[in-house]
Amino acid sequence: MGYARACSVALVGVEGVVVEVQADLEPGVAAFTLVGLPDKSLIESRDRVRAAVTNSGAEWPQKKLTVGLSPASVPKSGSGFDLAVACAVLGAAERLDPAAIADVVMIGELGLDGRVRPVRGVLPAVLAAAEAGYQQVVVPEQTAGEAALVPGVSVLGVRSLRQLIAVLCDEPVPDEPADDRGRPDAMLAGLMVPGTGLGAGLAPASVRGEGHTPDLADVAGQPRPRKALEVAAAGGHHLLLSGPPGAGKTMLAERLPAVLPPLTRQESLEVTAVHSVAGILPPGEPLVSRAPYCAPHHSATMQSLVGGGNGMPRPGAVSLAHRGVLFLDEAPEFSGKALDALRQPLESGHVVVARAAGVVRLPARFLMVLTCARSVIDRSTVRSAGVETWSLVSPLQLARL
Repeated sequence: MGYARACSVALVGVEGVVVEVQADLEPGVAAFTLVGLPDKSLIESRDRVRAAVTNSGAEWPQKKLTVGLSPASVPKSGSGFDLAVACAVLGAAERLDPAAIADVVMIGELGLDGRVRPVRGVLPAVLAAAEAGYQQVVVPEQTAGEAALVPGVSVLGVRSLRQLIAVLCDEPVPDEPADDRGRPDAMLAGLMVPGTGLGAGLAPASVRGEGHTPDLADVAGQPRPRKALEVAAAGGHHLLLSGPPGAGKTMLAERLPAVLPPLTRQESLEVTAVHSVAGILPPGEPLVSRAPYCAPHHSATMQSLVGGGNGMPRPGAVSLAHRGVLFLDEAPEFSGKALDALRQPLESGHVVVARAAGVVRLPARFLMVLTCARSVIDRSTVRSAGVETWSLVSPLQLARL
């Protein structure tokens, strides 16, 4: 009989729970059982781990194998448990020293050839491990910079399971050449969710690939709206911009993040954690240092604004705009239900999303900028031509205009 354990992290929203991955080998018919509330992608890790171990030159144990994920009451999802499962199995088979992996947190997906692929949410996972008292973390090489942002944690970035086995056994580390054939790295596909764009929480210049960052210096004239943006950025005030099409409302809103103060270290970690979980953290930029900008379309649903989705709730637009700007263009076109859902994050700076799979608390402290045509505002309040700046009415009142 063999037993070993390793550690990984289960993410619930943007908060992590350290999970013990326990492997037990017993005499009997060769079988692989995975228990502990795994989801579909985690159940499939049985086949990925078996192929990765075999193709890494290690022998797969031909015994009855049971892998338990503890605590069993916490739902686990994603492929980030692969690396911990593989090491726990190898420890139970005595290929690795069980004592060497017992207190090591391992996060990463395994390819069938044994390569370690990056996963989303590495920063909040390492933060949870550090808060739980763990000091050693193993992550994919591509996300080592993101994990290294957490102080007091020793981070090891590996390219393959072969390299990790060699490090743990104090053997010569094999060289794993990087794929530099002139095309995008397929290993980074798991970090970015396809379809993310300007409205997904990134700064406008980051999404467009432009070298120039939007700045108020680009705006000609408009002294009153410029002053309004400066006052809003300095005092944390929300804005309602009213004016005819083409007056420059959207252009002004896009330049508000450039006026906001630089993010502090703690704020940068909060924003980076949300973007990492959501899958919009650009590769090669482990730390978000600028205020984010999120501009959802007016057809966005309430769930897309405040968070939701199938299973465990995912961050919505209000969380992607955390410590930045949430821009609602043509705000009266949004549904009244969606606008009224903004009341909680505006008042408390966070949003609590309850679903059957669990309750998630997501950060949502942002500046909101709304625009509308002047016709939806009472004519008696209209002053002069051009873009007008107004104090923010409640979202529910705006939906009734």
